[in-house]
Amino acid sequence: MINEISKEEFFISIKAYGHGPLQLSTDKEFKMFPALEKIFGKKRAIKGNSKILQILASEEFSGLNYLNVLPLIYDEENKRCDIMVFDLEKARREAEIIKLESETKGRIYPVFRFYNAKGEYICEVRYGGKDANALQRGFWTHTKHGEKYFDSLTGGWIDYSDNEILVKLFRYALVSSQQGHQEAITTLEKDIEKLKSEKN
Repeated sequence: MINEISKEEFFISIKAYGHGPLQLSTDKEFKMFPALEKIFGKKRAIKGNSKILQILASEEFSGLNYLNVLPLIYDEENKRCDIMVFDLEKARREAEIIKLESETKGRIYPVFRFYNAKGEYICEVRYGGKDANALQRGFWTHTKHGEKYFDSLTGGWIDYSDNEILVKLFRYALVSSQQGHQEAITTLEKDIEKLKSEKN
């Protein structure tokens, strides 16, 4: 991607996920979970935004400063989709509690979950040890439970129940090359200008 103002280039990871758990960082070096274990000791919770900000500012969590996931979220049940970006700064500002919680529903590892002052879910850090796979580690959130911590690039959900062309466009965009993206953008820009002229 290129910032149109600063012209700075940066990389993004485009992913398609169902409306639910969303991995934001794989934490490849397995730093986050052990850091929290060390801080927690035998405690089951840490409270206070200032304490949490110190944790998130630590070297073990420095990878969060470079989150580059651009997720296309599908809600198959309701036939809608949304391009949602996690608002890490808002999450940092509002995190008031971290709880160490045991896992159920087929997962055997505990998880550290972050909540706001109202007890609403924000995000979580999963186990990630040597015997854990990629889906059992890293920094995660949940598009349903933490929806207020996302910004929508599409202005909200887009209904695709009767729009197979839109679904096909998204599907191709996720796997095509940068050149293909540029050609598609050029075509779409021409179409937008045409629609504008027709309205005037």
